[in-house]
Amino acid sequence: MKTILAFGDSLTFGAPPDDTLRHARNDRWPMALQIGLGHEYEVIPEGLNGRTTVFGDPKTSFLRAGSDALPTLLHTHQPLDLVIIMLGINDIMVAERSARAATRGMARLVEIIRTHPYLDPSWTPEILLVAPPPPITDAAGEITERDLTETRQLGPRYEDLAGTLGTGFFDGGTVTTGALPDGVHLSAEGSSALGTALVDVVHARIG
Repeated sequence: MKTILAFGDSLTFGAPPDDTLRHARNDRWPMALQIGLGHEYEVIPEGLNGRTTVFGDPKTSFLRAGSDALPTLLHTHQPLDLVIIMLGINDIMVAERSARAATRGMARLVEIIRTHPYLDPSWTPEILLVAPPPPITDAAGEITERDLTETRQLGPRYEDLAGTLGTGFFDGGTVTTGALPDGVHLSAEGSSALGTALVDVVHARIG
């Protein structure tokens, strides 16, 4: 069995774009990926609302920066065959950083994965960077033009980073976008479609 860690934020958690709390289990993209891959794979969902790549928040009671939480998860779930990272929206819209800063944060997460002290050095997993589906203008008009411009840069920037670092890459914006009313989170159909689209990408990366 091959094991995959799906590391992300509220899009990975399965937060919907309306007032409901969470998508049904099979509509969350990690589970849709699991269903598409079949029983020879295990997909471990690790999505946290508000998670960033490297930017912490002292007002929370949990580790919001991905760089803080990732080492523990790598050690807990080892050995892993693949780590999928889909982050960056909160870097821009919550931490108020740029797409360039989010890309540097993603590079740091790749470094953490590749330098982690695994029990066996051969357990260093493959990595797949996923650019999150970009938001759209929300019903309340709270998403700014800066938010839209910066988040749309994540795809090309992550693709360049993946080429430089030798990781896999997939642009979630080729499958879906944020949905109304909040404009950021995915519809059930969009989340499921993203997981399904990743099946062939994962097969290409780890067989």
